[in-house]
Amino acid sequence: MQSTAPATAPPDNRLLFRFLLVAGALYLAWFFVYQRWLEPDGRLDAALCGQIASSSASLLRIIGFGAAVAPADAQLLLMNGEPSVIVYPPCNGLVLYTLFAGFVLAFPGPGRRKAWFIPAGIALLWLLNVLRVAALALNHHYARQTVDFNHHYTFAIVVYGCIFGLWMLWARRLAPAPHAPAN
Repeated sequence: MQSTAPATAPPDNRLLFRFLLVAGALYLAWFFVYQRWLEPDGRLDAALCGQIASSSASLLRIIGFGAAVAPADAQLLLMNGEPSVIVYPPCNGLVLYTLFAGFVLAFPGPGRRKAWFIPAGIALLWLLNVLRVAALALNHHYARQTVDFNHHYTFAIVVYGCIFGLWMLWARRLAPAPHAPAN
């Protein structure tokens, strides 16, 4: 006697193929636009570094600390007139913003939701980066021996955990569920 179990359809790999194709195209665009043009020029990175340092200093002043940006170096945050944190290009958040936005763009979902979710996610990552730099400045001021560990591990876990959480929010709640195949 033969089994009458319904035949299962082969898995639809079109969404995976689309994701990989778009992600690959975005990576190539990033490589050619940023690494070949914007990074060597340096102005975008310098502006972002200065903006993060300035915003972190402002936050620290708001909560009562003597923080400022060095007059001769917009990337150097001072605590009570002493050098505390330098925001270098790898720490200005640009790669994180791009990584986050690239995932959302490559993942299926309605354009209207992407149009607000990407800027909102980047704003959240920017705020997290400002908080991170301010916390590193305080860390340097009060417990200098732990700065290296916190910079490389603690804050990396927090920032990448936030990005992962945003991706999960997008994939599970905001991007539509794939349609079930019709029988």
